[in-house]
Amino acid sequence: MSDDDDWFERALRDRDDSETDADDADPDEREQSDDSETDGSAGRGGAADSGPSPGSDSDSPDASVSVGPDSETERDGPDATDAAEDEGEPLSFGGGPFGGSEGDDGPTDDDPFATDFASAFENAPTPDAGGGFGGESPDDDFGFGPGPEGSDPPTFDDEEFDSDIDRIDIGIEGLDDMILGGVPERSLMVAIGSAGTGKTTFGLQFLRKALDDGGSGVYITLEESRERILDTADEKGWEFSKHEADGRLAVIDLDPVEMANSLSSIRNDLPRLVEEFGADRLVLDSVSLLEMMYDHPSKRRSEVFNFTRSLKDAGVTTMLTSEADQSTPYVSRHGIVEYLSDAVFVLQYVRGDDFRETRLAIEIQKIRDANHSRETKPYELTNEGLSVYQQANIF
Repeated sequence: MSDDDDWFERALRDRDDSETDADDADPDEREQSDDSETDGSAGRGGAADSGPSPGSDSDSPDASVSVGPDSETERDGPDATDAAEDEGEPLSFGGGPFGGSEGDDGPTDDDPFATDFASAFENAPTPDAGGGFGGESPDDDFGFGPGPEGSDPPTFDDEEFDSDIDRIDIGIEGLDDMILGGVPERSLMVAIGSAGTGKTTFGLQFLRKALDDGGSGVYITLEESRERILDTADEKGWEFSKHEADGRLAVIDLDPVEMANSLSSIRNDLPRLVEEFGADRLVLDSVSLLEMMYDHPSKRRSEVFNFTRSLKDAGVTTMLTSEADQSTPYVSRHGIVEYLSDAVFVLQYVRGDDFRETRLAIEIQKIRDANHSRETKPYELTNEGLSVYQQANIF
C-alpha cells in the first residue's frame, strides 16, 4: 500500500508527531423501499380504535369493510416494491342507503348511524384533568405528560425475549428501553437531525458504551478537530483522552475533500484497519459532508452505497450522523443513507403553537430484525449527555 493510501496510519502518525512537538515546545438506482401503509383498524361497525403498541406494526382487521391506512409496514432492500392499489367494490352496508333495509321506519340498535352527532358528542369521554389526551398537567413544566388516563406506555420485557442474533445497547438512557432486546450487532445505523439536535453527542455516547464495557472504537470526524472531540467528551466525564492513551480509542479528523479523493483506498483499507485495531464500534460524523463532495446524484448514490457496504464488510457496528433535509426532519439531506442503513433515529425540534418553548423529540424510524417503539419521545441534552424520557409523551 502506497503512502498516499495509508490514510489511517498517517493520521495517527501525524497526531503523535504533533503531540511530541507540543511537549518539546447504493447502486445507481435509488432503492425503492418506501414505507407502504396497511390497514390495521376495523371498518364502520362501532368497534373502538386500538392504537399501535411497541413491537407491533398492525392489528388484524375484525370487520369486512376496510376504511383507510392507519399503520405502517417497513419494506427494506432494493427488491421491495410499492403495494398496488386495487379498486374494490363500492362500500355497501345493506339494501338501504346507509345499511338499513328499505322501508325501515326508524333507527334500530343495529344501525351504526342511529345516534345523531349531538348525542354522540355529548356521550363522548372527556380528557382527564392531567391532560392525558393532549393537555398539559398543572405540575408539568416541560409540556410532557402521561399517556391516556395517566397510564404508562407499555415496556418490553427483555427477560422473556429470545433471539439467535447478538444484540447491543445504544448506550442512551431511555432509548434502549424502546428497543426489544437491543440492536443487532454489526448494524449500520444513522442519526438524522438538524443543527443543534445533538447528533455529535449521540455518536460520542454510542462510542462511550463500548469503551465503558472494555471494548474499543474509532471516531472519524469531518467537521471538528480531533482536539475538540476529545475535549467535548472529557468535559462530560467520559475520559476519551485516557481511552486514547490506552490504545482503545482512535479519533481521526479528515478533510471532506481529502476523504472524497481517497475514498477508494479508504474503502479498500477499512476492513483491514478495523480488524487490526480491534474496533467494536465506529462513528462517522457526518456522512452529509461526504455526500456533498459529489455533484452528480448517481455518482453520489454509488459512492455512498459502496462506502456503507465496506463498513458492513468490516464487521463493525457503525453509527453515522446525517443532516436533515431543510423541508422535513424525517429525511436526510440527500435522501440516500436512510435506505442503506439498518436503523434510523430521527432527532427533531418540536415547537408549540405559542412558540414559547422549543422541545427536542426522538423517533425510531426503523430497525431491521428488531421490534421497537414507534412513539415520539422527548429528550434533553445535559452535561451528562442525551437522555430520553421514555415514560413521557410529547404534546
